[in-house]
Amino acid sequence: MPFTIEDLASALGMTAEGDLSLTVTGLAEPADAGPDQLAMAAKPEFVEALGRGQARAALLAAGTDWRALGLQAALLSDRPRFAMSGLTGLMDQGPGYAPGIHPQTVIDPGAELGEGVSVGPFAVIEAGARIGAGSVIGPQCYIGRDARIGAGALLHSGVRIMSDIVIGDGFIAQPGAIIGGDGFSFVTPERSGVEKARASLGGDGTDTAQSWARIASVGAVTIGDDVEVGAGSTIDKGTIRDTRVGNGTKIDNLVQIGHNVVIGRDCLLCANVGIAGSTVVGDNVVLGGKVGVSDNLRIGDRAILGGATVVLANVPAGRVMLGYPAMKMETHIEAYKGLRRLPRLFRDVAELKKAVSKLMGND
Repeated sequence: MPFTIEDLASALGMTAEGDLSLTVTGLAEPADAGPDQLAMAAKPEFVEALGRGQARAALLAAGTDWRALGLQAALLSDRPRFAMSGLTGLMDQGPGYAPGIHPQTVIDPGAELGEGVSVGPFAVIEAGARIGAGSVIGPQCYIGRDARIGAGALLHSGVRIMSDIVIGDGFIAQPGAIIGGDGFSFVTPERSGVEKARASLGGDGTDTAQSWARIASVGAVTIGDDVEVGAGSTIDKGTIRDTRVGNGTKIDNLVQIGHNVVIGRDCLLCANVGIAGSTVVGDNVVLGGKVGVSDNLRIGDRAILGGATVVLANVPAGRVMLGYPAMKMETHIEAYKGLRRLPRLFRDVAELKKAVSKLMGND
C-alpha cells in the first residue's frame, strides 16, 4: 500500500520536511528510484546519485539540504541506516506463504499448534511438538518430537527442527537451516594422534591406526527470543548439556555451531563462521565472515573478530582481533606491513652483502 511521507514519519518517529502528503509505494537506491519510490540516500555516495534517478523524496542524514538536491520532501535521521530498519520493515510484504493449514501436511494428533499458526505443504510435525501462536511453518519443514517453538516464529521452506529443541519467541529460520543435528563427537580406544599432537604442540602424531567410536548427543539445543538463523546454517545438539544461543543473536548463512557451544545475547555471526565444540562466546560479540574458533575456548563480551580470523586461544572482553592466529588488530596490521616490506629488506641486505664483499676484496 502507498504511504505518505507523514505516515512514515509518524510510524517511525522520524523528522519529515517538505510536502508531507507526497506518497511512495516502495524503496529504491537513488540512481534507480522512480517518482513513486523513496530513495535510500543514507551515505554521501548515494546522495550524489540522486540526480541520476527520479525520486521526489529521500531518506537522508539530518542536516542535509534536501531542497538543493531537487527533492520535494525528505525523511531525516541522525542515523539513517538504523532508520532503514524501520522503513524496510514497513514495506516488507512478507514471505508470501498462504495462511492456514495446508491439506498436504503430516501433523501428529499429539502436536499442539497455537492460535493462528500456518503450516505449508509437505511439512511434518511430530508428536509432542508445541508451536506458539501466530507462527508460520513454511513448506517442507520438519519439527521433531517434543520440540517447542515460541510465538511469532517464521520457518522458511526446508527448515529442520529436531526432537527436544527449545526455541523462544520471534524466531526466524531461513531456508534449509538445521537445528539439533548430532554433534561431531568421536573418540578412540587409546590416545589418538590428534590428542598427542595437541599435547606436544605437533611433536607427536599418529603412530598406530585406530577406529573412531561415536559419542551420542543426548543433550539438545536451547535458543532464546528474537534469534535469527540463516540459510543452510546448523546448530548441533549438546553431548550431555544443551547447546545454547542467547536472546537477540543473529546468525548468517552457512554458519556451523558445534556441540555444547554457548553463545550469549545480541551476538552477530557472519557467513561461514565455524565454532568448535564447548566454546563459550560472551554477549554482544561480533564474528566476521569465515571466522574459525577452536574448541573449549572463551571469547569475552563485546569482542570483535575480523573476517577470516582463526582463534586458537581465549579472547579477552572488548578485544578487536584479526589474523591467523588471532592477535590484536593493530598488532596484526603492523605484522602485515612488515611482511610486505620483506622483499625490499631482502634486496637491501643483498646490496649490503655485495658492498661488504667488495670492501673485503672478495669480488
